Amino acid sequence: MKLLINTKEKGAPLGDMFGIFFEDLNHAADGGLYAELIRNRSFEFDEIDNRNYHSLTAWEPIGDEDGLDITVSTDKPLNENNIHYLVLNRKSLDKEAGIMNLGYNTGIPLSAGEQYRLCFFGGTEEGVMPVSISLRSLDGEIYDSAEFKVEGPWTKYEHTFEVSKTDYSARLVIIPQGLGTVNLDMISLFPVNTYLGRENGLRKDIAQLLADMQPKFMRFPGGCLTHDGRLEKDAKDQMYDWKNTVRKVEERPSRRNNWGYNQTLGLGFYEYFLFCKDIGAKPIPVISAGWDPHHKRAVPMEELGAWVQDALDLIEFANGDVTTPYGKLRAEMGHPEPFGMEYLGIGNEEVDDEFFERYEVFHKAIREMHPEIKLIGTSGPFPAGVPYDKGWDNAKKNGADLVDEHYYTSPEWLIKEHYRYDNFDPNGPKVFVGEYASKGNTYFNAIAEASFMIGLEKSAATVGLACYAPLLCNVDYVNWKPDLIYFNNHKIAPSANYYVQKLYMNHQGEHILDLKKEGIEPEPVEFEPINGEILLHNYRSDVSYYDITITNEDTGEVFNYPDVRCFEEETDKLLTTIDFTNWTLRMKAKENKDGYGFRIDFGRKSSKDFYEWLIGGWANEDDMISEVINGRGSVLYQRQLFRTNKEYDLCLKVRGRNIESFIDGELSNRAVSHQYAPEPIYASASIDDNGDIIIKAANVTDKPAKVDLCLDGVSGSLKGKAYLLSDYPLDAENTIDNPDYIRPKEIDVEFDGNEFTYEFPKYSFTVLRLR
Repeated sequence: MKLLINTKEKGAPLGDMFGIFFEDLNHAADGGLYAELIRNRSFEFDEIDNRNYHSLTAWEPIGDEDGLDITVSTDKPLNENNIHYLVLNRKSLDKEAGIMNLGYNTGIPLSAGEQYRLCFFGGTEEGVMPVSISLRSLDGEIYDSAEFKVEGPWTKYEHTFEVSKTDYSARLVIIPQGLGTVNLDMISLFPVNTYLGRENGLRKDIAQLLADMQPKFMRFPGGCLTHDGRLEKDAKDQMYDWKNTVRKVEERPSRRNNWGYNQTLGLGFYEYFLFCKDIGAKPIPVISAGWDPHHKRAVPMEELGAWVQDALDLIEFANGDVTTPYGKLRAEMGHPEPFGMEYLGIGNEEVDDEFFERYEVFHKAIREMHPEIKLIGTSGPFPAGVPYDKGWDNAKKNGADLVDEHYYTSPEWLIKEHYRYDNFDPNGPKVFVGEYASKGNTYFNAIAEASFMIGLEKSAATVGLACYAPLLCNVDYVNWKPDLIYFNNHKIAPSANYYVQKLYMNHQGEHILDLKKEGIEPEPVEFEPINGEILLHNYRSDVSYYDITITNEDTGEVFNYPDVRCFEEETDKLLTTIDFTNWTLRMKAKENKDGYGFRIDFGRKSSKDFYEWLIGGWANEDDMISEVINGRGSVLYQRQLFRTNKEYDLCLKVRGRNIESFIDGELSNRAVSHQYAPEPIYASASIDDNGDIIIKAANVTDKPAKVDLCLDGVSGSLKGKAYLLSDYPLDAENTIDNPDYIRPKEIDVEFDGNEFTYEFPKYSFTVLRLR
């Protein structure tokens, strides 16, 4: 096996290819990167956020409950955006009585020798009300305390605590020391030691992990978070509005996060732009185009101008001169220099006609005012299908600079799709792989992703940007897995996937180099047709299948099967097992009551290896073919189907490894399932501005790959480093309790000339950085 690398001619620039994507799910912001330690600091938690929430969520009484009334009022709010506040009415001083905050996870994490900045607003109409606030252990030990004399209307009070013990389950305790009533709001506690010491700042350990990656860009704030919500600007569950995030912190209206919790907006657009600057990442904001695909809410076209203006104002906030209104606001917040925003995403996964109609208005207005901004269109949440094609067509029609592709798949799918972008048009919009991951955080997931990223890098002429998703996950508040970095209130656990991403970003290079392979071919595999068990399911519904036949297309035999009914409480029913190579399944299907549709499994070898035709699904509008390998699914093709409660004529044609589905005689899906046959090595090469030659190689097989490398254009000896991920069990993972199990090794290497042999271990990812 041989790799021939031409170092004399630079290929396509790699530009800003590898970056990160932040969305506040899994409590990635509140209870995560945003360093606030108080949960529900402004008493704005509401059942709209989560049906289990109320205004005193995360607050509990302490001491004599008969001696203190605890209520939440809206009579005289701190401001119009933060209308709830805490009212403490002390009725007796015989025993201690107060309220405490539980924080996130096990409590408020305190570290010995560290300082913590307390800030709150207080007021009273009863002269002077003494209030004690302390940091305590669960059993009542006081680590530090402060006394305040609250008087008059709403006033801001501050204090810095210092603790001498480490405790990850502490509480903030508030005790009114006099009889009468005191009002409190925006009770906030931050470690002084935030990332770069910023007030209203970021949790240092998580932020440092992100900075260490050296990402080229950071996509923000979502994700579905950007487009899910009501259109009314004053609604608690309104669509994300960036302008709400650049007010004073106490004036930012918290909102329903579509992932099922309250979002304070403390980590807003100013903090985002600032963090991008701090870590050297270019910002890629994503805005809504006034269409909520989840609830089919659309801003009327005649009202869209205000939403377009919001987008233009965002650009002004990021880049405008201080003489402009939003440039002035940025300066007042502490950053007179522009942030240098270059990209803007319009929409996230939207592929409906209502979106495309509105996208065009946004695109034209922004292009006219800011031709320097690179605009990013959408192509939906799946890697192929009718909506995917519509997204690309819309981007080409409007002249978008990039198209955002999303997919979450099996690791085998990523390996099979190594050459996915080789034949994309280099003159059209570039690809932005804005969300992708293989389904899992095992060592094998990580090296599979490494092999796919090599393909992205080699396709630099057609791929512009790529970022893994999701980024962060608090282990006690999980919405989605896998994720790149896990944490609780005091520990962090970067995954094996994290280290692959970090190696790419640390060693991206500036230009791709031409690399030719000799003698590198996948081992031959025996052809495996798509056959096996066929199972019929419902999807949270009561469905009937009837007039069922299967035709063996090689012999012409037709087999008839009895009717099948899947009641709502049942999961599946085995229809038959076939061993044909070419076959056709025909049937009629209907729902006996409203539900979420039909599911047909075919080619089933085991409960973890099969194909699936889904008609309906969680949003009740999908028609798609998926492949499941080792329990991890990958959508092969998808279209939107707006179902009605009627009889459907279904037909599934399988010819070898080609799959077609038909509904009422109309072709609905067409997919090819390529057989898994990995090459012995996947490799790319790039050159950095300092002249370093960077070779990346992923071996996803069970055999080491001994490869002869020839670096044409290099003379003399080569020295450098090898960064190596190898020798781990395929199912190994980093965990909160063992966060450093999987880590790259760094090895000094030296080669006598420009031709040398290197052995890439089985199941490994290697980066060679040479000069």
